[in-house]
Amino acid sequence: MEECNIVIKVCMGTGGIAAGGTGVVSAFREELKAAGINASVEKNCSVHNVGCRGFCARDVLVDVVVDGEKTTYEYIKSDMVPRIVQEHILQGQAIGEWEVKEDYHTFHEKQVKVVLSDCGEVDPEDIESYVERGGYEALKKVLATMTPEETIDLIKASGLRGRGGAGFPAGLKWEFARKAPGEPKYLICNADEGDPGAFMDRSVIEGNPHSVIEGMIIGAYAIGALKGYVYIRAEYPLAVERLKIALDQARQRGFLGKKIQERDFDFDIKIKLGAGAFVCGEETALIASIEGNRGMPKAKPPFPAQKGLWGKPTVINNVETLANIAYIIRNGADWFAQFGTEKSKGTKVFALTGKVKNSGLIEVPLGISLREIVYDIGGGIEGDRKLKAVQTGGPSGGCITADMIDIAVDYESLAKAGSIVGSGGMVVMDETDCMVNIAKYFLEFTQAESCGKCVPCRIGTKRLLEILERITDGRGRPGDMELLEKLSNDVRSASLCGLGQTAPNPVLSTLRYFRDEYEAHIHEKRCPAGVCKNLLTYSILEEFCKGCTMCARVCPAGAIVGEKKKPHKIIQEICVKCGACFETCKFKAIKKG
Repeated sequence: MEECNIVIKVCMGTGGIAAGGTGVVSAFREELKAAGINASVEKNCSVHNVGCRGFCARDVLVDVVVDGEKTTYEYIKSDMVPRIVQEHILQGQAIGEWEVKEDYHTFHEKQVKVVLSDCGEVDPEDIESYVERGGYEALKKVLATMTPEETIDLIKASGLRGRGGAGFPAGLKWEFARKAPGEPKYLICNADEGDPGAFMDRSVIEGNPHSVIEGMIIGAYAIGALKGYVYIRAEYPLAVERLKIALDQARQRGFLGKKIQERDFDFDIKIKLGAGAFVCGEETALIASIEGNRGMPKAKPPFPAQKGLWGKPTVINNVETLANIAYIIRNGADWFAQFGTEKSKGTKVFALTGKVKNSGLIEVPLGISLREIVYDIGGGIEGDRKLKAVQTGGPSGGCITADMIDIAVDYESLAKAGSIVGSGGMVVMDETDCMVNIAKYFLEFTQAESCGKCVPCRIGTKRLLEILERITDGRGRPGDMELLEKLSNDVRSASLCGLGQTAPNPVLSTLRYFRDEYEAHIHEKRCPAGVCKNLLTYSILEEFCKGCTMCARVCPAGAIVGEKKKPHKIIQEICVKCGACFETCKFKAIKKG
């Protein structure tokens, strides 16, 4: 790839493909051929599929590198390709109006990329492009110069903690499994990413599957495993396809199978497709699923490192944890530990979504402030509205208020604030979001995803949801807030697994920081954000109404009456509170409150 005079890289992650990336790749190849530039024969030009760049809102992103000079274009469609080929590649004139803007560079400025360093650079379906950038060198180093114990010690020294949510030290988990009696041992990659709005692990596998595979092989060598599994949800077809291709390529190159790199070390990896159950992200439920049983958690101890898959010692690491391993081995423990804080070393990948201008996939050093993420990387709040909260940790996390915007994003600081880092979901909310409704939304998810094995989770989350539904419907009662707090603490302390133990977090954090919104819903029958439908009232401001009849024409219930060119009126008993009149009125004569 690097030998070519012209290198074109097209973002072909799920977002890039959805935005038309496949057509862009085809258009480049056709236009180059028409211009007499044959990539496959002359070797002076190459067109490559690459993974997600992170700035998903700007897809399709395209790098055009001519004689080492790179230009990045955004929002590229297939019909724009002929002009790029003609003006940029043939005439040497970059098209400034299509180049990425300043915010693209500020989006990346405060990021530190380790896991994502090769995403958007390597072709995920070509092992050679990974090898060119140092891929599998860490594995060769480990097999040639390090014992399993030395490998484990290096990972422990780096301070790497599990990136799946709990934050348990990765090296310590490996050490427990290596020392545990029982053969064979297993290593499982947990790619069952179930948090709503989270796409970190999917993007890593789609963009650089070999980094995960290399991390798994090194981990297997360290703990003495002969077989590994990647447990990935079937809803990720592109990630599954690229993982299969990468595994086949790794076998062909001698990185998987018997006598790896001609050493006395055998290891292979099998893909296990999950059916999308959120609870199967919990390690004992995941193990049950691989064994062919219903995905239901088991009581711990024993922990999987002692007694896991088929009763044998098993290490379960998530995608991001494993993707860090090769980079740590290559660069050293001190190099990795320079990023982050004293207790939270390294970097973390987040899916930055919600009411933020620049949404996408980011990788930042742990300990960075939430302000830097939202305003420097994210570009601030969409529509320049006021920040209200940031929800971290997915349905198991909590909400951080705007007043706490300078909080450090690390395991300890977020836990102290009543939230968690989790797997990396980060949702930005503004003043138009109702925090009671947000708590209800996440409870709806966790309640539906409960496996039902233990009563506190199965029934407790149901009762919590019923109370929240009552409050948002305008039927809240005095004492509901206290009842929510007591029930949440009971569910948290008595549930069997992490799903039930963390399910009340959104409720407790919103009660802690947005109690006034609960009070408005319960005592005043009012939703301050104007979100909860049954607490809304639409009325017409006579001084602004022109009598244009537009609102009456779109009202599905016929609740708006009045003569043409005279102020209209909404009959409250008939109004279904759909908001169609509010959206239609050009004169701001509809009041919502």
